[in-house]
Amino acid sequence: MSIGPGQVLFEFVRHWSRRTAPDVAEQGRLVMVTEAAYAVSRRGAATINAVAHEIGIDQSGASRLVKDATSAGYLDLRAADSDARRREVLVTDAGLELLDQAHAWQEEMFTRLTEGWSERRRTEFHRAMVSLLERSNPSD
Repeated sequence: MSIGPGQVLFEFVRHWSRRTAPDVAEQGRLVMVTEAAYAVSRRGAATINAVAHEIGIDQSGASRLVKDATSAGYLDLRAADSDARRREVLVTDAGLELLDQAHAWQEEMFTRLTEGWSERRRTEFHRAMVSLLERSNPSD
């Protein structure tokens, strides 16, 4: 029985979301929360709740991830300028370096996975993925 493209897409997502080595999984979580804080901060204030929404988890889970990334030096929590009771999540210089390294690894993995593909095929696949992301992430 052949599986359809939707099943393949979600199998692909499940495959890349699984990491058996604890250190790889932990590093992946740190990258994920740092990337989420960075993305949210480009649109406005990155609060714990905004980071939780970006990742798609509850506030307590996001709070733990932010705490871990703060302990690792990738994020910083500060009182918001507009309201001292609110805490904003900021990406540190070390966090930006982490993202640069993660993005380089992601590009390397894409190149390795598409080895033997023509540049046209890579470009078309890239465009198709961007289109899927744009359709699945309506503007807030």
